[in-house]
Amino acid sequence: MTEQHNPEIVAFIDRLAETGSNYRMAEMEELYTEDLGFLVLTGDGKIARFSKAEMFAEFRARRDAGERPLSTEKRILHIEEQGDEATAVLHRRMSDRASPAFYELRLRRVNGNWRVSGETVLPWPDLATIKGFLPPREH
Repeated sequence: MTEQHNPEIVAFIDRLAETGSNYRMAEMEELYTEDLGFLVLTGDGKIARFSKAEMFAEFRARRDAGERPLSTEKRILHIEEQGDEATAVLHRRMSDRASPAFYELRLRRVNGNWRVSGETVLPWPDLATIKGFLPPREH
């Protein structure tokens, strides 16, 4: 079954990946809400939360240090809209030197334009080992 996604949201996600991967900070400002919550699963199994200012500081530092652009590699797995809010689930890889990741983007339409109000980043699972979140039925 082929899933059709809202082309406006797909175009926004493409712009988001291109802009962030190339450290275009002024343009990035327009793509994120001020109350952004950026959540990352850490190696010790906890969640680290970063604000917009903290996330942007990291991207700005990478740009200023002369880091190469990040990869824009992504695959949209699902988009779900509820009025002026949407959730997009992606497979994302920033570099061949970085692990692939499961991204959840929480989007909000502000003044007619989509913006990211939250991101959750988790390690991409080894799909061969996934058993499901519920155990198999016994009856």
